[in-house]
Amino acid sequence: MFFRQLHNELWKLFGKKRTYIGFFMFLLSQNVIALVFRFTQASRPMQRLLETSGHIAEPFISVLTVATIMLVPVAAFLLPLYVALIGGDLVAKEAEDGTLRMILSRPVSRLRLLLVKWVTGGLFAALLVASLGAFGLGFSRFYFPWGGLFVWMPAAEIFGVFDAGTGLLRYLGGHLMLVPEAVSILTLALMFSCFNVKPAAATVLALSCVFVSFILENIPYFREYQNWFFTHHLHLWQWMFAEKIPWWRIGQSLSLLAGFNATFLAVGIAAFHVRDIKS
Repeated sequence: MFFRQLHNELWKLFGKKRTYIGFFMFLLSQNVIALVFRFTQASRPMQRLLETSGHIAEPFISVLTVATIMLVPVAAFLLPLYVALIGGDLVAKEAEDGTLRMILSRPVSRLRLLLVKWVTGGLFAALLVASLGAFGLGFSRFYFPWGGLFVWMPAAEIFGVFDAGTGLLRYLGGHLMLVPEAVSILTLALMFSCFNVKPAAATVLALSCVFVSFILENIPYFREYQNWFFTHHLHLWQWMFAEKIPWWRIGQSLSLLAGFNATFLAVGIAAFHVRDIKS
């Protein structure tokens, strides 16, 4: 019964046109970034940085390097937007359309319904992250040769130079660690969606929480309190590009994100359970 409901939820989700907005914008933005790198002098500062650090630049102006450069802004801004959009829709949109009353008139518990929607959203988030990685490699391959990976993330103090094989593994690992980020933001939006609000309000509330956490995290005077902020642990994917991966930091962030997700789900379940929908 659970898998039948999951199938129906997936069918409903991917039957909506707005579900594909994120995929389309990833495709568009990554293609534009690849074109700018290919037909302008945008890669010159990167070449100077590599040469200054004692490396030959040409092998690292490659598919993996450009795809990773694309990843940083998209993961920071577009990915949270589109997973929050879907998370805010999962319950609130059904209530707005009146279909939630029909669903709850059947012998299905509210807890199971919410868990099915959360699993559906998690599968969407994983697919969106996979498309982000695939589009990045695909569009970069049109304009750049295969080669090593160069990564520079000043905010995280990451400077990495890898051969092609190691670079591909780091790239795939980074996207694997992006899935917890996407699922966590989706769960936050789902929590707000369980309250008596419109879908747009649930999305805006979730994004507001993320942006407020990001602002607090980046205030220099709050640096010693970074571990308390939600967004600090969403950056765990960046550590996959460090020369030596700090697995202890990744494990810490994963455990805390699991706690955040459990809290968001518990609050959402409690709000959804007491909400008057049928009258």
